[in-house]
Amino acid sequence: MSSKRLITVATAATAALALAGCAGGQAGAGGGGNGGGGANGGGDSAACANTVVHPDAEQVTVWAWYPAFEGVVDVFNEANDDVQVCWVNAGVGKDVYPKFSTALEAGSGAPDVIQLENEVIPSFTIRNGLVDLVEYGIGDKEDQYAPGAWKDVSSGDAVYAVPVDLGPVGMLYRADILEEFDIEVPTTWDELADAAKELKDAGSESFLANYPTNGRAFSQALFAQAGNQPFDFSTENVEEIGINVNDAATKQVLEYWFELIDAGVVSADDRSTPDFNTAVVNGRHATYLAAAWGPGYLMGLEEEADPDARWAAAPLPQWDADNPVYVNWGGSSFGVTSQAGNPELSARVASELFGTDEAWKVGIEEGALFPTYLPVLESDYFVELEYPFFGGQKIQKDVFIEAANAYEGFTFSPFQTFAYDQLTEAQASILNGNATIDEALASYQQKLEEYATAQGFTLK
Repeated sequence: MSSKRLITVATAATAALALAGCAGGQAGAGGGGNGGGGANGGGDSAACANTVVHPDAEQVTVWAWYPAFEGVVDVFNEANDDVQVCWVNAGVGKDVYPKFSTALEAGSGAPDVIQLENEVIPSFTIRNGLVDLVEYGIGDKEDQYAPGAWKDVSSGDAVYAVPVDLGPVGMLYRADILEEFDIEVPTTWDELADAAKELKDAGSESFLANYPTNGRAFSQALFAQAGNQPFDFSTENVEEIGINVNDAATKQVLEYWFELIDAGVVSADDRSTPDFNTAVVNGRHATYLAAAWGPGYLMGLEEEADPDARWAAAPLPQWDADNPVYVNWGGSSFGVTSQAGNPELSARVASELFGTDEAWKVGIEEGALFPTYLPVLESDYFVELEYPFFGGQKIQKDVFIEAANAYEGFTFSPFQTFAYDQLTEAQASILNGNATIDEALASYQQKLEEYATAQGFTLK
């Protein structure tokens, strides 16, 4: 496949990202921003959303939407007099990716450093939009990061971004509802199914759980827990891709959830809607299967919540309690763009912005981020952190840290958003009775294979 063809494929894939939400589920800063600057004297201080403390220093322009990010930038700028970050608030992922794609097509206008959800990294690496950071020594820092997060930003021997946050998955639950109906917290999927039936049989208006057919990355995390590995792809050979979405693991998960949906004991409500947000905090669901950013999401809705609710956190239920498998949903990182004026300095910024305890305290306490940086992830401060919203529970220690440490990483496709769109269609067709699970998965596999070959990929 020619370089020109690759660029066409990637342009189509990243244009589709305009329709995608933030996989990590974190609240973005919103708004728009001015264009990128450049580390070679480029950043225009007037365009920065933050204060440049040392205006004579070389500037590195960063596009990012992390919550409370301005505070992180301030920590960095105060500590460095030879380089300053100019943060441009270009919006959340669905806003940023088309802008970045346009800049790559135009040959100018990209920032030096860009926040990317890990799932979209292949879509930009195949069109040479990101710098391999190994050349700038980032590879030597591998042992400072959670292994799964490092794999998510790597391909072969290349490292295309510095991991920042991750989304290990757990289960948040309404302790008051489960106690009222004398239901034990489920530790396996079989126990969850039994508890869901028990709760409804007891006359509760709450569903024990929700399986959203628009879950996309959430659904994929559950498929991965059962053993699905949908894509075999590496930038070491960008012309080939393996696709395996019609497999026993995916079928197992879908059969499990749709049997419970058909029985009326779990809901199939779409996520990420105002109605769902209200339902989560007002008892429609007694559990909320969520990534590590989920607690921050709930705490942000506290004013709308049932005042008598008592929340707690537990590990994600397992298929086999003796052989637990932990998975991830979301996560993002800093990549250095191919248009960076000073790639070496930009790589330093990408690795050091969240490289201090002080910066991470802002990210954790004000932005509800889950760190991939091991000195913080393993620190007493983070491990022993208590959450008043969860009755003082140390939810990171009890749930999410173990899940993050056990997460082994995931291989995304260079057209991940297209794949997610087709997954949503497949699940909707099952829910609406237009296809059986076998028919929907066969169609899903076929559509991805046809799309890949039409774009010039060879199927493995």
